[in-house]
Amino acid sequence: MDADPVFGHLFLSAGAMKAGTTWLYSVLDKHPSLFFSNEKEIHYFHYKYVDRSVLSDTRRLDNVKRRYLNIDPDRNFIGRVRNNLHWAANYLDHPVDDFWYRNLFALRRTQEYDCDFSNLYALLPADAWRKIQADCTKLRVLYTLRDPVKRLWSHVRFHLQITGQAESLAQWRPAEFEKFARQKFIWANSEYGSCLRRMRGALSDDAFKCIFFEDIHADQRKGLSEIEQFLGVPNHRYPDEILNKKVNASVSHPMPDFFPELFEADFRRIRNELEAEGLRIPQQWSVP
Repeated sequence: MDADPVFGHLFLSAGAMKAGTTWLYSVLDKHPSLFFSNEKEIHYFHYKYVDRSVLSDTRRLDNVKRRYLNIDPDRNFIGRVRNNLHWAANYLDHPVDDFWYRNLFALRRTQEYDCDFSNLYALLPADAWRKIQADCTKLRVLYTLRDPVKRLWSHVRFHLQITGQAESLAQWRPAEFEKFARQKFIWANSEYGSCLRRMRGALSDDAFKCIFFEDIHADQRKGLSEIEQFLGVPNHRYPDEILNKKVNASVSHPMPDFFPELFEADFRRIRNELEAEGLRIPQQWSVP
């Protein structure tokens, strides 16, 4: 007799990095059938199957210090502070295992799905996806793609910004940009074809959906409705101010004319791989 599933209904967003997943998270967080924990990116399955350091004690302590211990009695609502500290206590618990992960959603009430948006999940091996689906009563995985040239440029800008190297955007020559962008932790996010094949090859058809950043922003409400249909949840009327809000923007700096040429052959190959998988590439993509 098979064991009971470890997890219930789980909705995972697997990236890609800088493809609008933070915006999508900020909007879907308003849906009454979806429950998000305090952290958009928990990274648990990347920790479990790829890299144990992403949820090390040091990283979790630093995260709690920065995000949950700065309390202003004159501005903060006591109920929210209490819930934040309750969640932080679960987040700092030991050991980091399936029970730990489930406890991060302990405040869920009537919502149908626990939701976890981590761009690192796009890098999971196929065997990990098979195990995750076997451990869920119901699993839904969303993979969001964006014009690879614009995504990579946004990723480079964002990483230089958060590491205090934004001045490099105006100083680097082509070779320096290429060397930086081809580092594994950045470039792996550009390999849409291999990421897609791993997920598609391991997950059932009803558990996986691939969408394009350009399509969803061409008609936001239509795109959100398609995601709701994928999840099997009712349509929700999202406020215009939520749809139009910019989130997680990278530092503004124009893309150098030479930047697309550095990766032209790679991007053409990646586009061909997606078309071989039967995907229809948005006309807005700059890759020929």
